[in-house]
Amino acid sequence: MADSQAPTVLPVAEYLPPPMEKGPVAWATKNLFNSWASTLTTIISVLILGNLAWWFLDWAVFRAVWTLPGSGIADTLACRAEEAGACWAQISEKYRFILFGLYPYLEQWRPALCIVIFIALYFSSADRRLWNWRLSVVWAAGLAAIWVLMRGGFLGLPMVSDDLWGGLPVTLSLATFGIAFAFPLAIVVALGRMSTTSPTARFVCLVYVQLIRGVPLISVLFMASVMFPLFLPEGVTVSNLLRAQVAIIIFAAAYLSEAIRGGLQAVDKGQSEAADSLGLGYWQKMILIVIPQALRVVLPPIVSLCISFFKSTSLVMIIGIFDLLNAAKLSVSEPAWQGFGTEAYLFVAMIYFAFCFAMARYGQGLERRLNASR
Repeated sequence: MADSQAPTVLPVAEYLPPPMEKGPVAWATKNLFNSWASTLTTIISVLILGNLAWWFLDWAVFRAVWTLPGSGIADTLACRAEEAGACWAQISEKYRFILFGLYPYLEQWRPALCIVIFIALYFSSADRRLWNWRLSVVWAAGLAAIWVLMRGGFLGLPMVSDDLWGGLPVTLSLATFGIAFAFPLAIVVALGRMSTTSPTARFVCLVYVQLIRGVPLISVLFMASVMFPLFLPEGVTVSNLLRAQVAIIIFAAAYLSEAIRGGLQAVDKGQSEAADSLGLGYWQKMILIVIPQALRVVLPPIVSLCISFFKSTSLVMIIGIFDLLNAAKLSVSEPAWQGFGTEAYLFVAMIYFAFCFAMARYGQGLERRLNASR
């Protein structure tokens, strides 16, 4: 009788949820075809995107003109034919001008090598094993090599004025130096805005941030290019490129400081109190304890700002600097190539996308690693 009233014990598998299906078919069923509305939306989207992709491939690949039939660049009749698609022959003729601007033709191997050095420095910075004093040495050596190569006057290299610099090296220089020098300035401004012992420093930092954030970058560039030379002593001149670089640093630091200030406010006060109990000074506490945690919190907005500043360097074309975008614009100003600006701008857009996409992917990977370590 007792045995007949004993509860039935089910196998362990009966208590477990059904296993989830995996694979592309299961993912598509769950995300794209899980209802009639989702299925209809998916089909319409595929048809629209398919037509756009076919149109672009037909224009950019199948009907494209890759080379000119004649020996001179003026022979562009093949590109102007009614059945012709993209005229990539324009890129093959003008890519050196787009990449290097007005830099002397026979010396363009120097800015090309500078581009390689910049990319090597970026890859070195992405390696966490070099996040020590060695990375500073690598950057110092790399930037010194870039300056020597671009400027010349050493090691038998002919001197080239920075008025002739242009193209991708100028864009990389403005973005790299702008972010590198703006970052420590932004940290100082953020700490100044949060200062409780110096109202003067807090007020000065507040005025600086609100003033710079209240005007567009174009205004700051115009001020640096037109107004700044008026305040220099007579006989003292500063190159237009250097003035634009200073303007970008000042502008970027104001925006970065607000992101960093948000991270500083997100750090628990117990961290500062623990550092004080250990007898650490103010700067030791900030550099070793508070700032690393704050930067980890605000890493996504910092990466977004860096991408935005990299693209904003194209605004220097307003003050006559031959950056990558300005060089592409001038490359289609010749009568022989007028009407083929789309190809030049697509070429430049792919370059911008490659660098911005690399920064975004690196930021996502670094964010995952830092969150895992937390």
